[in-house]
Amino acid sequence: MLNSAQRFLYLIVCTLFAMLLSACTGEPDTGPKQVKWDRDACERCRMVLSDKKHSAQVRWVPLGKRSRVLYFDDIGCATLWLEDKSWKDDPTTEIWVTDHRDGSWIDARKATYVKGNITPMEYGLSAQPEPAKGGLNFEQAKIHIRQVEERFDIHGVHLLDRLKEQARERENRR
Repeated sequence: MLNSAQRFLYLIVCTLFAMLLSACTGEPDTGPKQVKWDRDACERCRMVLSDKKHSAQVRWVPLGKRSRVLYFDDIGCATLWLEDKSWKDDPTTEIWVTDHRDGSWIDARKATYVKGNITPMEYGLSAQPEPAKGGLNFEQAKIHIRQVEERFDIHGVHLLDRLKEQARERENRR
């Protein structure tokens, strides 16, 4: 049988334990979030995320609130969307991209980007955590993405023409 002091201590310990458990059940405030493939849409172009090896996420913390995560179907969409955000260079802003070989999430700012791949929005960059010959760092990748966007107007009327051109190029290589 517990005396009143022991019951009080027991009640405090149980309450603290319950509070600790409830704090751990929420979504983490850091790292990539689980994607609902073929359901979640790109924040910039509204295309559904289906390519598990070329997707990206941005996590930031709005002033005085919990972190928010947005999904992107291509690292190009993520970096272009971020361009005008005042908090884009804030150290708490996280940018994640999938490794083009296994789909694991890696820090986009530390990734190496390999050119010449077919990606959802045709920016042609695939990410990996280790350096590669001819690979681009994050800043170089952003320049490449901006150049592709300006050259081909990816989100404009020239997209269909560019896709047809790429299909012809693939046929010619066969």
